[in-house]
Amino acid sequence: MELMTDDRLQRVLKYVRAFIFIFSILAISLMVLIGSVIIYAKSKGAPPLSVSQSSIFYSKDGSIIGEAHSGEKRYWVSLADISPHLIDATVAVEDRRFFSHHGFDPKRIAGALLADIKAMAKVQGASTISQQYARNLFLEHEKTWNRKLNEALYTIRIEANYSKEEILEGYLNTIYYGHGAYGIESASYYYFGKPAADLNLAEASMLAGIPKGPGVYSPFTDSERALARQKTVLDSMVENKDITRAEAEAVLAEPLVYGNREHLPKEFMAPYFQDAVRSVIRHDLKLEKELEDGGLHIYTTLDPKMQEIAEEQITATFDPNSTMQVGFVAMEPKSGKVLALVGGRDYEESPYNRVTQAERQPGSTFKPLLYYRALERGFTPSTGFRSERTTFQVDEGRSTYTPHNFNHYYANDTLTMMQALPLSDNVYAVKTHLLLGKSELVKQAKKMGIESDVKAVPSLALGTSPVRVLDMANAYSTFANGGKEVQPVFIEKVVNYKGEVLYEHDAKSKQVLDKDVTFVLNHMMTGMFDTALNGYMAVTGNAIKDKLTRPYAGKSGSTETDSWMIGYTPQLVSAVWTGYDKDQNITLWTEKRYAKEIWAGFMENALKNKSVVAFQPTDNVVSVKVNPQSGLLASEDCPVSRMTYYVKGSEPTEYCTKEAEGTEQEQAPPDTTAPEKKEKWWKKLVPWM
Repeated sequence: MELMTDDRLQRVLKYVRAFIFIFSILAISLMVLIGSVIIYAKSKGAPPLSVSQSSIFYSKDGSIIGEAHSGEKRYWVSLADISPHLIDATVAVEDRRFFSHHGFDPKRIAGALLADIKAMAKVQGASTISQQYARNLFLEHEKTWNRKLNEALYTIRIEANYSKEEILEGYLNTIYYGHGAYGIESASYYYFGKPAADLNLAEASMLAGIPKGPGVYSPFTDSERALARQKTVLDSMVENKDITRAEAEAVLAEPLVYGNREHLPKEFMAPYFQDAVRSVIRHDLKLEKELEDGGLHIYTTLDPKMQEIAEEQITATFDPNSTMQVGFVAMEPKSGKVLALVGGRDYEESPYNRVTQAERQPGSTFKPLLYYRALERGFTPSTGFRSERTTFQVDEGRSTYTPHNFNHYYANDTLTMMQALPLSDNVYAVKTHLLLGKSELVKQAKKMGIESDVKAVPSLALGTSPVRVLDMANAYSTFANGGKEVQPVFIEKVVNYKGEVLYEHDAKSKQVLDKDVTFVLNHMMTGMFDTALNGYMAVTGNAIKDKLTRPYAGKSGSTETDSWMIGYTPQLVSAVWTGYDKDQNITLWTEKRYAKEIWAGFMENALKNKSVVAFQPTDNVVSVKVNPQSGLLASEDCPVSRMTYYVKGSEPTEYCTKEAEGTEQEQAPPDTTAPEKKEKWWKKLVPWM
């Protein structure tokens, strides 16, 4: 009997040893397999965690003005900008041991298997937050062994290369909360109208329950099931010792107040401005791929209040039945920052941007560029030319050119520059242009940022070469800031979803115009609204001067198809173009006034609560009281006077007499040429004398 027992014992021991051996082999094989998988996963390196996100456009004051996305509204926020209640609720209900496991939760897996065996069906999930994150990033949601294996590989790679905080942050920014809201920031705004950082316990516990079944547990879909799910979340938080039972019951006792079902607090505005920003990002900053991938935070220069003023003024000015269009832009002259932009009357009807894309004839708004050049070359505000119908011989006598004044009205007398500019005399302008040489105005335009291909022809002085509204506003900004070069600025800074600065505007400027000459011109351009200069006819700003409450410099311009008004203070420049897209003539008097009325209304309202700032004389200029008609010092014989500035040494020294005031003799122009070219210049003047 004992021998039989020993024999049986030996057989049992043999089976036990065999089982242990096989189990050991299997365990070792499993460990080798797991180790191989881990080594393989780690060898693949860190998987990219980038996902499709919305890019957000911010205004100057930090408010959101728009967004760009590829169909999924997702706004990445850091873990520090997410409510701790939401973090605790998500971890408690989705993966309680998230901070202690390495991507997989064996205890949870075992529990899920037992639950499934008892129910004879798949009733409980065991995926950790890391696994769900891997699935959301890289995989489809089909239930296959191949997908499970890939999910495991990606989970290992994520856990091996990223911290728990990075994984949790990514998870909360990628999961779907229903109704097109991807990520907690979009969901928080959609359900409760607030950022994720401000969620309270009740709101957080509701949101944390939705990702399990967005189509089932959304309170906007099924409020009873959503509340039941919220209770489950709160119970999990109690079990995890995040909150007390009393706190959970207090939450359930209070009804939730929901938001306006918007993914972001937004007043989408300035669509033409936003298009200009997109163009800068793509073509100038070369960040097109980053914009397409999403997640950019784009901080622009737009001033929402000024944009609103511009849009309201345009709407109030135009006849609703008119088909005329508008191009409007306002800039800060010292920096070139674009503060407001309207590229048309209806973006939905026509997104074509008439500020940044269209080129139109600027008319007389081009003359200040000419007169700056003339002042720089020796002209003064007192330089006089005779205004009368004149035919010029050009191209060395091969052709002629006859400019016309508005309504064919001529002074038939000598005009000084200080008169010719605000009266917008075309004959004076062409004489100045041809005397300087046609190429000089082209050079001046390029120096001041005019990018269009302006032609060196006699009529260029009258603004016949098409230019962009934006370029003209930028040129006038150079005058307004005292002669410093600026470029239009739309973007202050671009930051990606990680907080890395991809671009930041570097404010640089250099003096490109003579500051003394610039001041003399600026002061002359205030004459557009000065009644002391209208010896022959009303100055061009006469129609709006009663609406203005502070000093402005400006110039209007018109062609048969275009109407312009550009004006400025040291604080603000704005340019307005109105006209028809298809070169239709502007025939109605009311339509011809639109540009001036829009400009005046905008400037007055935009500067209403700002201090009055005048252009400050530079060190090398001197002011004297001058009779505008004669260009000489005012006297008892010539009592009409205007305080006028000159570069020191160029101011008049003779007093005006009655004979001088009424003279019809054209003054000799300043010598603007080298000695060897004098004869040629004077030959040009012969037809005028």
